[in-house]
Amino acid sequence: MKKTYIALFVGILSVGFAFGQNTSNSDDLETWTSVRLRYKASKKWAFELQEQLRLKENSSVTDQYFTQLTTRYKLTKNLSLGAGLRYIKRNDTQGKIQGFEKHIRYHFDLGYKHKIERFSLNHRLRFQNKNELGVSEEEGDFAKKNFRLKTSIGYNVRKWKLDPKVSAEIFNKSHEGGTNGFSKYRLTFGTSYNLKKAGEINLYYRMEKELNTSLPGKVNIIGFNYTYALNN
Repeated sequence: MKKTYIALFVGILSVGFAFGQNTSNSDDLETWTSVRLRYKASKKWAFELQEQLRLKENSSVTDQYFTQLTTRYKLTKNLSLGAGLRYIKRNDTQGKIQGFEKHIRYHFDLGYKHKIERFSLNHRLRFQNKNELGVSEEEGDFAKKNFRLKTSIGYNVRKWKLDPKVSAEIFNKSHEGGTNGFSKYRLTFGTSYNLKKAGEINLYYRMEKELNTSLPGKVNIIGFNYTYALNN
């Protein structure tokens, strides 16, 4: 079993770098930075408040910034339910009316995690719904819905604080007036460093690519986040 997950771990890395070299319609380098505050209220309940800033166009222009509140409830040792609400200010630089738009997004999660020796595996199924505020369906705004399936694999390296982690996620879009079906995927490679009582730092590289289009766009993302945790 251990050899199987090692092969899967290496396979995802290989596929990610292979796809990353493919020619696409447009490549961009984005930067995502966030600060998170986590509060574990009990053995069952946990909450998180996040502020995030995303830059686009080779990290020279603000793409969006948002505030997000999430909660998680542990059903069992391995199974959990989650929900979140996000308030977004998105910078539209291509539409007919450009400038910052206000969006609201909510999501629901079903998560399952387990360990195999030094491997930690997390699987998540998410449904999300996003709308622009102040714009009705008659004016052309329809809810953008996505089902997202994500799998993450981490490995605890002996006597090493920067444990590697890789994840793969695929999006299935449902949007009235648009093309539905699998729309994009993400591959992420990262690590984290525990500052003990001072929090945790996470660094990652993420590649996002469109699907089911003749000229797929690709985005390279460099991410950094800092998390501070509180326990009851």
